[in-house]
Amino acid sequence: MLHCIYDADMPIEGNYVPSTAQWVRDQIEQYESSGGQKASTLRETGIPVIIVTMRGASTGDVRKIALMRVEHEGEYALVASMGGAPKDPVWVNNLNADSHVMIQDGPAPFDATVREITGDERSLWWDRSVAVFSNYADYQKKTERVIPIFIASPQT
Repeated sequence: MLHCIYDADMPIEGNYVPSTAQWVRDQIEQYESSGGQKASTLRETGIPVIIVTMRGASTGDVRKIALMRVEHEGEYALVASMGGAPKDPVWVNNLNADSHVMIQDGPAPFDATVREITGDERSLWWDRSVAVFSNYADYQKKTERVIPIFIASPQT
């Protein structure tokens, strides 16, 4: 069940805790400081990424991740693959605790609301996601868990 514990009409601000991975910290800093002109792809793949800003479920700290850009009609799939690891990435807990995120796909971030999808809707978005980043199919084969997909819809 998703619920919002913060005012969704406000930017996500506060104590920013960067990723523990240096390359992730560097990518997010370069992407944001250049308005999405630098570090806008996953390493050498050439595949575009977006920056997702959220609140930590336990701490309330601001957290940021770069995810593959899977967009359709203004909505974005947030695929919790974690390379096919046996557990969901920690950020899944953050989205389950607070559905308000900010998405940056280019020069400026915008507010969005996320929801986890299942069934036929998940199948449709899974196909879209694999079309963008074929490794997702391999990641799903590596794990017994069903890789969660959240849809981020811009707030209007």
